[in-house]
Amino acid sequence: MQIAMIQDEILPLSELDSIYLDRGTYFGDGVYEVVRSYDGKVFALDEHLARLGRSLSEIGITGVDIDEIRRRVEQAYEAAGIDNAKVYFHITRGSQLRSHAGGRDLKPNFFLTVTELADDRVQKEQGIAVCTYPDWRWKRCDIKSLNLLPNVLARMEAERRGCAEAILVDEGGFITEAAGSAFFAIFEGRKLVTRPLGPELLASITRRFVMELVPEVGLTVAEEAMTPAEAQSADELFIAVTTRDVVPVVQFDGAGIGTGRPGRYTKALIEAFREFVVSFDCAQDKRNS
Repeated sequence: MQIAMIQDEILPLSELDSIYLDRGTYFGDGVYEVVRSYDGKVFALDEHLARLGRSLSEIGITGVDIDEIRRRVEQAYEAAGIDNAKVYFHITRGSQLRSHAGGRDLKPNFFLTVTELADDRVQKEQGIAVCTYPDWRWKRCDIKSLNLLPNVLARMEAERRGCAEAILVDEGGFITEAAGSAFFAIFEGRKLVTRPLGPELLASITRRFVMELVPEVGLTVAEEAMTPAEAQSADELFIAVTTRDVVPVVQFDGAGIGTGRPGRYTKALIEAFREFVVSFDCAQDKRNS
């Protein structure tokens, strides 16, 4: 008799809930997105769903209606009733007995959570410490897949070292991005530097919005690779991510950055992003009216 064991319970394999056979669990065979809300409104959902659609296409998961995913996200968010929330959702290729190749006619599985999200004002006002870590991820980081073990290990090491984020460094000695966020440096001459997009990093939605706001605060953008030593010499550093938007970095591998306090351009971008969110929501309301 074929069996399964869950914790200490043994049961016939035929009676096992199919969710235990999810290919996301076995292989990380799926993709995910995270969106947030500000004061009762989900932010940039269309942009995140467009990226989700691309990720699905890149790994060949079919049979997913993006409009239906939008409906589910909106329904779940409304049901939760949380003004400032993090909405996580993933789609896997489906469930089946463990086999690398997988079946052709699997039905994708969908999972979502809505949790409360509180902005950390201390991080915004005082900045965070970061440390470097080897980039051991796979070669298609432009796909937002469930394969996140290297990111997990990087974050665990960062926490062990008293840091809020890990900055990933590739085999050539250049920074790709952070374990869970985009990474930026500001140098003398009002130049904002971040690595150009490619298969080695994610096309961050927040990264895109930040770069659109850069001219408003008097900076110019240069998409260039940089080394950890160059990052340490920057006047200002910051990370950008959906759940925290813009967060100043004041310490890099133990070295202080600039004055050791959030810099004026980073603070200006934090404020500009807040204003952008309000204007973005207003524009969205007009489109939907």
